[in-house]
Amino acid sequence: MLCSLSLVLCGLLAGTRADPGVLLRLGMDIMNHEVQSAMEESHILEKMAAEASNPQPGGKAIKGLSNMKVKDVLEPVITLNFVPGVGISQCVSTGMTITGKSFTGGNMEINVVLNITATDRLLQDEEAGTPMFRSEGCEVILVSVKTNLPNNKAINKFVDSTLRKVLPGLMCPAIDAVLEYVNKKWAKLTDPMPVDKMGTVKYALTSPPATTASHIQVDFSPVVQLQEGQLIQLATNGSLPEFPEGSAKDSQLLLSATFLTAELALLQKSLEVKLKDKRVGKLPQNTGTLAGFIPQVAKTYHKPKPLLIKVKINKPPKVTMKAGKSLMHLHSSLEMFAARRHGKHPKSLFRLETHIGLEIHYSVQDNRLQMVTSMDSLLSLARESSSVGDFHEAELTGFITDYLQKAYIPVVNDVLHVGLPLPDLLAINYNLAELDIVEDALVLGLKTE
Repeated sequence: MLCSLSLVLCGLLAGTRADPGVLLRLGMDIMNHEVQSAMEESHILEKMAAEASNPQPGGKAIKGLSNMKVKDVLEPVITLNFVPGVGISQCVSTGMTITGKSFTGGNMEINVVLNITATDRLLQDEEAGTPMFRSEGCEVILVSVKTNLPNNKAINKFVDSTLRKVLPGLMCPAIDAVLEYVNKKWAKLTDPMPVDKMGTVKYALTSPPATTASHIQVDFSPVVQLQEGQLIQLATNGSLPEFPEGSAKDSQLLLSATFLTAELALLQKSLEVKLKDKRVGKLPQNTGTLAGFIPQVAKTYHKPKPLLIKVKINKPPKVTMKAGKSLMHLHSSLEMFAARRHGKHPKSLFRLETHIGLEIHYSVQDNRLQMVTSMDSLLSLARESSSVGDFHEAELTGFITDYLQKAYIPVVNDVLHVGLPLPDLLAINYNLAELDIVEDALVLGLKTE
């Protein structure tokens, strides 16, 4: 059945454009699912039929027709097509039976199949900053009409007049109601979402959505803010994030490495800890073990003393991405202490400046992006200060790497377990997404249920 309903999503492209850190591409799979779900979940055609069958007091009667009832509403079939630079053409095909008493005095029954067409523009709510649909120019096109009335000119004129009066008032409000239902699924898009108790992320639109022959694209300039109110700026590296080639028809969410870096800055303080572990692998965590790498420690501490490490993050964590692999870079100070008895403060042995590379493994749980890290490499290690004399810090590389793997990375993963919020729109289930690490970005391939 050929149909031509236009659901237009046009972008207001005026104004200053900030570099987006997040891109959303909505393919036909997502749009079909969302419009069909809105129609089904709202039960709007059935509600409109019920209202038509129970007219309100003061409602305008249809000449020549009494006791009108609308029943047997067919399940709507919705067809969508993208219109480049305009939006989406949509056709809603359905049917129903209209009954009542005709002017001839007999029982009338009209079985009708029809298409509903309209132009529904996607605007941007100036106050909320969210997309908003608005319907224009709704029309009802008759596909077929069958009736139990005699086939003559007067009857045919009466049937045609009845349908022209009944159907637009019945079906066009249904389109408006469906759009209102869809609009509610955009309502929370720009609300700030918490990242633990450290701050919030707000997905603000860079510009109104744009439509191509294969998808709708929404660009975001996220606002990342500490709990105290300080904004964290997304770094600019001169290039804008892009979706992988050959995926124009797929629904995808792209999270740039610069955006993930800004989000992790919210958690920087939580990554600063004091570590005290009795054993790393087979080695006890005490001055006796350390003396095997720094002889001066044995001269200072004849009996083994427990060790304590203080980790201080000197720069915000940074995320880098190459195809298939993502790293979290931590620039930190590791200060080693020897414990002392009788409530005395631990004694500082030395402080090392380190550059730690942790490989990030991504997943989605409860519609939040989850990260789990593992030790990739200790990229640099430099002695900043020492109370146990000179030593070659390179000889500590294996010991420090093992310690970080066993004692510190579990702390990092516990901090990351809070998860990072994803855009809340159209009830998209991100848990179904397929994740792919590309150059400078993480791409979530979105699926419908």
